[in-house]
Amino acid sequence: MIERRVYKDLLDAVSNNPAVALLGPRQVGKTTLALEVGNTRPSLYLDLESVSDRAKLSDPERYLTEHEDEFVILDEVHRTPELFQSLRGLIDRGRRRGKRTGRFLLLGSASMDLLKQSGESLAGRIAYLELAPFDALEVETSRTDRLWVRGGFPPSFLASSDAASMKWRQDFVRTYLERDIPQFGPRVPAETLRRFWTMLAHEQSSLLNAATLARGLGVDGKTVARYLDLLVDLLLVRRLPAWHQNVGKRLVRSPKVMVRDTGLVHALLGIATKEQLLGHPVIGHSWESFATETLIAGAPAGTEASFYRTSAGAEIDLLLSLPGGELWAIEIKRSSSPAVEKGFHFACADLNPKHRFVVYPGEERFPLGNETEAIGLRTLAQILQHAG
Repeated sequence: MIERRVYKDLLDAVSNNPAVALLGPRQVGKTTLALEVGNTRPSLYLDLESVSDRAKLSDPERYLTEHEDEFVILDEVHRTPELFQSLRGLIDRGRRRGKRTGRFLLLGSASMDLLKQSGESLAGRIAYLELAPFDALEVETSRTDRLWVRGGFPPSFLASSDAASMKWRQDFVRTYLERDIPQFGPRVPAETLRRFWTMLAHEQSSLLNAATLARGLGVDGKTVARYLDLLVDLLLVRRLPAWHQNVGKRLVRSPKVMVRDTGLVHALLGIATKEQLLGHPVIGHSWESFATETLIAGAPAGTEASFYRTSAGAEIDLLLSLPGGELWAIEIKRSSSPAVEKGFHFACADLNPKHRFVVYPGEERFPLGNETEAIGLRTLAQILQHAG
């Protein structure tokens, strides 16, 4: 069992709120983690994809009142958004009887924003946490490259071979396209969405060019925006915004777009092994997205992530604005002998960040001049963990 970093946060949230929503893509380990929490107290687990469990909630207030003294775990709660109104009444009645915390744990495969649309009635009664795939802080250092190649979904990362991992990811993509995604919005042809997802993988960590994507798919720009919103809402794609504060420069304003799990990037591109990846043009962008996800995962809660680029060529791959206001500038290099380009120095002169780092695949930490340090990915992620 790989210990998930969010476990302690989840226990704290359950102890301080009547309801907690744990959100993340399918197969990321939400149910396993929820059952671990359930083992710490009397609990009841209901899978809302099960016909029999949904039938138990035909009269949810009556059924759940009968289990008022148990910690109720509701899996795949996005399938029954009408349940939220009933939960509100149960929580409020429980509060009046002194049952203020630890009532419900809701598991969903959609983003916080998407679930909040259904959960507005629980405002002030629910806390939200996200469970992402494994990150570099949760696995042994010696397995970091495996994590990069296979991605962090537990069945993929822990598979017995690269071939078995690849087969799992291919099946995962197909299942998401054919069965899961249609639950969340208007029907999108599975083959069209696969092409779109694959196009994003080819353009991993690049600026969004909606017009090019639209031409490639034979649709209009609004349709591309809808497809992208859907994958972002399902926590499968990250839209990294451009730095937007006024610095007196002509800034690039298009976001960067990246498939969040590099294992899915590689599956969409037919890359099964590290050797194949090392010879593929996507390698640099794949490593950049892997590092970006790791550092965002390690950053303190409330950190805002963006990138910086001007029309004159000044550029920072990742800007982290920490809750206390500190700005960290991070350049990401796949090279074992990283060098800092002029554009990074120009960008730092514009923004004057508190810290300047160049992340690379090695472990040694050393200065590069102009207040900039080369640093390993895992080391910087650990520093970020304690920066808040």
